[in-house]
Amino acid sequence: MSELTGTIIAGSNNIFTLECSDGQVRSCSIKGKVIKSDKKFYNPLAPGDVVSVEPDALDPTKGQILTLSERKNTFCRWNVKGRCPQLLASNLDFLVLVTTPDNPPFRPRFIDRALAQAEHQEIEPVIVCNKCDLIEEMEDEDLDKVEATLQTWQSLGYKVFVVSAETGEGMEEFASFLENKNTAFVGQSGVGKSSLVNALDPTAELRTGELCEKYCRGSHTTTKGTLLRLNLSEDVIGKAGAKANVVDTPGIRRFVLDDVDGDDLHLYFKEFLPYVGKCQFGMSCNHIAEKGCAIKAAVENGEISFERYDSWTRIREELKTGRWDD
Repeated sequence: MSELTGTIIAGSNNIFTLECSDGQVRSCSIKGKVIKSDKKFYNPLAPGDVVSVEPDALDPTKGQILTLSERKNTFCRWNVKGRCPQLLASNLDFLVLVTTPDNPPFRPRFIDRALAQAEHQEIEPVIVCNKCDLIEEMEDEDLDKVEATLQTWQSLGYKVFVVSAETGEGMEEFASFLENKNTAFVGQSGVGKSSLVNALDPTAELRTGELCEKYCRGSHTTTKGTLLRLNLSEDVIGKAGAKANVVDTPGIRRFVLDDVDGDDLHLYFKEFLPYVGKCQFGMSCNHIAEKGCAIKAAVENGEISFERYDSWTRIREELKTGRWDD
């Protein structure tokens, strides 16, 4: 049989599920066990990758992957255990970063890390705050922090959706945004990525899990990234026949940036960019304790939020020391 084109749907242990150009779904291995790439990854292929496939002459459900097509982009993180970058998804239009106001607790630094990685990889991110139905149960101080942080992200130009997969609030606008796009859902365990998918397309029937009460963290109900072809619910989006492609990624408890040096992190905090090079010590400024630092002056003047600056300093320290917070 002649070569076909295939799209990676999911994979583990170097066996990948592909949608092939002849309409057949195949389970494929990599011919020669090595795929040519410009970078060594923990996993050689990710959902969304496009490859050439040699079908098995005897079994139409199997084949071998021959080559990888050029990627539009990739989104990855540094895999601390594997000591190399881990691909999460490829060929995206947008990255969807999912958080919650509570249950699990609101952790804006996770989102700030992922935003920096998205900026580095030149993928436009959007932020989804799921479980907004919990807001009315929150203490005023905690709610103020959540609302202020969401406002800060919005002021930087990031699109923010406030939704509830449970009640449906905000889901119509979110579904309309996703229509006809290739996106990946990324977030900590328990923020409700799979619940969002189920609300968007009830036929997906993804397994969801309860939070671990001891640590107030989610369990890993999604164990590997999977490209989902969603038929968006007419009840949600308000029309029939709408579709979206979503990579549902496993919950991440610790997001570590890949290929970003601590000294370059300021280049991926977009509000820092107007001040880069304008410090008294120019490009040599560390923006920590130096006199005449334009970025610190912007923080003091309220032009850069203290919370984002604090997030930057903490992430920078992690990158420079190799000690990672959860």
